Amino acid sequence: MQPRRYAFGRPEEATQPDSMRATLAEFLSTAIFVFAGEGSLLALARMYKEVPPILEAGSLVLIALAHALSFLAAIAASLNVSGGHVNPAVTFATLIGGRISLIRAFYYWVAQLLGAIVACVLLRLATDGMRPLGLRVSYGEGNVNALILEIVLTFGLAYTVYATAIDPKRGSLGTIAPLAIASIVGANILVGGPFDGRVHESS
Repeated sequence: MQPRRYAFGRPEEATQPDSMRATLAEFLSTAIFVFAGEGSLLALARMYKEVPPILEAGSLVLIALAHALSFLAAIAASLNVSGGHVNPAVTFATLIGGRISLIRAFYYWVAQLLGAIVACVLLRLATDGMRPLGLRVSYGEGNVNALILEIVLTFGLAYTVYATAIDPKRGSLGTIAPLAIASIVGANILVGGPFDGRVHESS
């Protein structure tokens, strides 16, 4: 079993080819995920002439499916290059698990945030000025309740990623990692969407 290594890392990692490829993979994969996931919301808003779109059962399923499929593609594209984090919480869990250095985690966080920003800008340009939607708590849902729900759902995502894609003891589970991770993303949206706007997970 590969031992855990807690390290600060070196600033020159930014210029190392493997680090640059991994950081670029995180940027592109996050941009792909956010563009498709947030784009599904804007598409529904355009179809139903409602901003934000009415969150009916059918709409929620379509949003969850769009997020799950785009996350599946993003993870599959970056898994062998950067580990397929595509989410700051996953990068944090990987850092706590001693699988990447603090410097590498910082580069990933910057790449993920920039990827999300670029995707939102591209969406606004591609949709003739439609503004990407932000997080919102549903009527009747308290802030503390939403916080607890987000903690549980985010833990489920991070745990699934770690167990299937990062854990050295995962064995053959690594082959289904993208599918497993995409499934928990879709399931989280189905659960959290009506309560705390987790249909906007991509933003």
